[in-house]
Amino acid sequence: MTQRRSDHGSKKADDEDDVLEWVDQVMATVAAEVRRRRRELGWSAQDLADKCEEMGHPIPRNVIANMESRRRSNLPLVDVMVLAQALNTPPICLIYPVGYVDVVQRLPLQDSTSPLNALRWFTGEETELGADDDMLRYFRAHHAAQERLRSARRDEEYSRYHAETAPNADRKAEALRSQARAAETADDAASRLRRIRAFIKEEGVTPPFLWPDVATAIDSSGTEPDTTEENDL
Repeated sequence: MTQRRSDHGSKKADDEDDVLEWVDQVMATVAAEVRRRRRELGWSAQDLADKCEEMGHPIPRNVIANMESRRRSNLPLVDVMVLAQALNTPPICLIYPVGYVDVVQRLPLQDSTSPLNALRWFTGEETELGADDDMLRYFRAHHAAQERLRSARRDEEYSRYHAETAPNADRKAEALRSQARAAETADDAASRLRRIRAFIKEEGVTPPFLWPDVATAIDSSGTEPDTTEENDL
């Protein structure tokens, strides 16, 4: 029994060491990427500090220098956000700098993985979403449907113009077929967008704003979307 307690205590100590090592690794990765990006821009630490102050969240030069040399013991999330904006890069790319490090440890007590895999986990891009992640899935599908509808309507207008200005009957017929295909795609995208918005409303959530150039197509329909099946969203 004594030996087992000793083993347990040793494992607990090892786990605690791993957690501390992970925290240090995350901070070191962010610090190294801030330094790399700053130098890439040809900025001094003071230049970066000035940029942060212009944005309304001052981070003094000595704080930046201490962070880059790993003498700073903490790194607030708000600092990461402001530093990323100042350096013209997404905040997530300071934490998981894809292409600049080979592996990262996503969380303590876990095996290392690629920065891209960690980034996809952080941003919710992994496909294994549970029921609690439905709203993220809906909002992403909403954005994709708007993009598809906008693109299809532009294709439809483009084909209509070419049909009206076609130099001969064959070219006109070809343009009209393209216009019909684009119109069908636009109708499908609009229908999908209405369904997604209906699912979001059923959850008691306000759907995202519609882009002005697609709002008319969505609001003009008088039919209620079918929300009995959501597997294709």
